[in-house]
Amino acid sequence: MATREGACAPRSAAVLSFREDQGTGSAVAKFSYFSDRVRMSVAELPIQIDREQIARFCRERGIRKLSLFGSVLHPDFDPRRSDVDVLAEFEPGVLKTVGFQYFGYGEELAAIIGQKVDFCSRLHPLIFGRVKDELFPVYERA
Repeated sequence: MATREGACAPRSAAVLSFREDQGTGSAVAKFSYFSDRVRMSVAELPIQIDREQIARFCRERGIRKLSLFGSVLHPDFDPRRSDVDVLAEFEPGVLKTVGFQYFGYGEELAAIIGQKVDFCSRLHPLIFGRVKDELFPVYERA
């Protein structure tokens, strides 16, 4: 179960709504959880994460931390239409030597997790400000 983490007062809400199923006429319940910072386990993600393959991918490329953000962490994630937003933090100096291989990292990671990946190593400061509290690390070098 996802839990909230943070020092300030919780700003979260749980909503249970009902709608009528058009085919059967019976009530269908939908549970939604909204929060400004939600923590979940890897098992609760709507995608499969093989931590060993992710760790190997990161070690081989000099990535010290790999985090998910965006729709994959929210209830409206649709695996048929949504991509997975990934932020990679590289070891110092690695990006200076990687060359054009960098541009294939998203496709390589997509093959591991089975979803289209939007792979980046930097975010615009305004975007980073909006997502920094929801970054979900799936790999971090010890």
